[in-house]
Amino acid sequence: MKWLSDVSLTPHHTFGLPARAQAIVEAHCVQDLQAIWQAPDYHASPKLVVGEGSNLLFCQDFEGVVVLNRLMGITVDNHADHYLLHVGAGESWHAFVAWSIDHGMPGLENLALIPGCVGAAPIQNIGAYGVEFYERCAYVDIYHPGTGNQRRLSSDECQFGYRDSIFKTPVMQGWVITQVGFRLNKAWKPVLKYGALAELDSQQVTPRAIFDAVCAIRRAKLPDPSVCGNAGSFFKNPVIESEQAATLKATYPEIPLYPASLGKNKIAAGWLIEQCGLKGKRQGGARVHPQQALVITNAENATSDDVLRLAKQVVSHVYTRFGVALEHEVRLIDQQGETTLEAQ
Repeated sequence: MKWLSDVSLTPHHTFGLPARAQAIVEAHCVQDLQAIWQAPDYHASPKLVVGEGSNLLFCQDFEGVVVLNRLMGITVDNHADHYLLHVGAGESWHAFVAWSIDHGMPGLENLALIPGCVGAAPIQNIGAYGVEFYERCAYVDIYHPGTGNQRRLSSDECQFGYRDSIFKTPVMQGWVITQVGFRLNKAWKPVLKYGALAELDSQQVTPRAIFDAVCAIRRAKLPDPSVCGNAGSFFKNPVIESEQAATLKATYPEIPLYPASLGKNKIAAGWLIEQCGLKGKRQGGARVHPQQALVITNAENATSDDVLRLAKQVVSHVYTRFGVALEHEVRLIDQQGETTLEAQ
């Protein structure tokens, strides 16, 4: 456990916005978590566990303790038809995906170059290029530092949905993700359903080739947070009723629609934003990225207010034109913890 003397949150989230915390501490094991929660000076303070801060927007200074998850380690159980990987929640997601490919355990290659730590993956149920996290998840280990209780949730118990999970609900308040289990089948099959991946030869392609292709696509489409602060896709792709989708399709034949759950369709949020002419739109130092409309960036010394105002403008424009309500994918944090765009 290491308490940091500098309580600026700017280097601890990829938006790079000015914000501060009451305290910042690194946790390297479960015992560290317990000690942090029991620290007399901060016993009553709210706690926020952060990995790489790649999906956060601090709307205000956080009046509590930011706990940097540094629980590391990867171990493997070799079964007849699959590998079971046990991975510390503080491991870098992309580094872990690269490690799995390097060690001959494919299955996560479509999820390459997604920023963040392993422990953030189940919260968002991350997904890309035809693969969702839940499809590879065996379990999630959680720990409650306030009580000392530990639990292992099966994939079903995690209640995964589209960019959603039980970890976003009040029932998980006070619990910390410590380890994630992955089941990777040895009978590997490439997933080449989306975008440029469909151009690859399914009979010849290798996991490494898919990994490299995904990295190249993401680097070409998305701004590097180390160069231009951002938190990736700011909005979810909205899921609407099929009747509304059919109405929109009749008016906008080129609208990108994808089947979702029964009776529902998913729309590409980036397309909706682009059709509203919002690429490159600015609010103070915040800007809708000129190449990828889903991304809001810290273009020039933005404040959280700049980002929030711009996000609200995007939501308003899209709803006015299409009647579709965008929801933010980025987690918004105020003085006490998680909040919503509507509450700001």
